[in-house]
Amino acid sequence: MTAGGKASYTAAVITVSDKGSAGLREDTGGPLVRAMLEEEGFAVVYTVIVPDERPEIEAALKDCADARDIALVCTTGGTGFSPRDVTPEATAAVCERLVPGIPEAMRYEGLKVTNRAMLSRMAAGIRGRSLIVNLPGSPKAIRENLAAVLPALGHGVEMLRAEQYDH
Repeated sequence: MTAGGKASYTAAVITVSDKGSAGLREDTGGPLVRAMLEEEGFAVVYTVIVPDERPEIEAALKDCADARDIALVCTTGGTGFSPRDVTPEATAAVCERLVPGIPEAMRYEGLKVTNRAMLSRMAAGIRGRSLIVNLPGSPKAIRENLAAVLPALGHGVEMLRAEQYDH
């Protein structure tokens, strides 16, 4: 942790978007996630845009957690009902342990704004020493959802990264 009590861990942002990965749409969600993480003290060391393809999402998540050893990996996009929205399935497939409280908290806060928040299929979990958190794709929903959990994410990463954590 930094002197101000904010996180000082590495982070990655994976934008999941067919059009974004093809260069047909500007990525507005990824830069917002990055800005919010940096404001909280995370060092965003890697960003990437991948299509809504489960193998590519899984490969990006594994790369961030295994090869790059990034503490917090946030995805944006692919959490809805469209047949191409497979980010939660990719996340569950690569995680060793799920962390249901994170998406539950995001949906809880989202329900205060719109009843459609219950339709979000976001997931969160742990792979090795990395925490993976799915976020929606729209900037408004990103802002609301990430703000709901961001203050606690640093503590979660701190527990994951501690050599020895005293229960």
